[in-house]
Amino acid sequence: MSCMPPPVSSAVLLTKQAGGNEAAAVFNSALGSLLGLLITPALLYLFFNGSGDVPVWSAILQLSLTVVFPVVIGQASRKIIGHSLPKHKKLLSVTGNFLLLLIIYTTFCDTFSNHNEAFTLSTVIITTIIVVLLQFILLGLAFYMSTLYFFRFTPEDIVAILYCSTHKSLTLGFPMLKVLYSNQAQFILISFPLLVYHPMQILIGSFLVPFLQKWIQNKTKFNCKLHFV
Repeated sequence: MSCMPPPVSSAVLLTKQAGGNEAAAVFNSALGSLLGLLITPALLYLFFNGSGDVPVWSAILQLSLTVVFPVVIGQASRKIIGHSLPKHKKLLSVTGNFLLLLIIYTTFCDTFSNHNEAFTLSTVIITTIIVVLLQFILLGLAFYMSTLYFFRFTPEDIVAILYCSTHKSLTLGFPMLKVLYSNQAQFILISFPLLVYHPMQILIGSFLVPFLQKWIQNKTKFNCKLHFV
């Protein structure tokens, strides 16, 4: 799970809702997704001591067709019909959310349909607890590091860092795992932490939004007073 790239949408949406640096979040998500096509397979290959079922370059080619090609088609389509998209912004937003939920649902169904004897209820409970604790630890660490004085990040930058550095992509990560390890008996154990992490990052991130909004407001007022003095 730690090898997975950042998400395309969730970190950006939560950063925007919390009043963070949306431009930085968009840049990080786009760059991280593209770099993930090379870095993630390489990290997984090293992490599992080269036990992937397909060569790295073959995986990169398959992932490019699965991930990059649809993005290119989408961006090209915006050049042609982009002028009409703002009129249907609400419909497109609902459609995008529905497709994301559909991907998560089908991923869960596909994973649990291939039952593994090692995948027991205790495994589910323990993994879920560890993943949730890990996420809170990562959020705390990201917040502490980004607020250190010598970095001089603005409150808006810190919010973007908080979400972008801790979120992982299921829509990009699961295809990568499937390309590399779908034929392995332990595939469900490899993929399950990511299946838990993705929805939890959205729930926890949404819970933090009002607190981060208030924190930004307080920091802005404090900085304004210091500047005035």
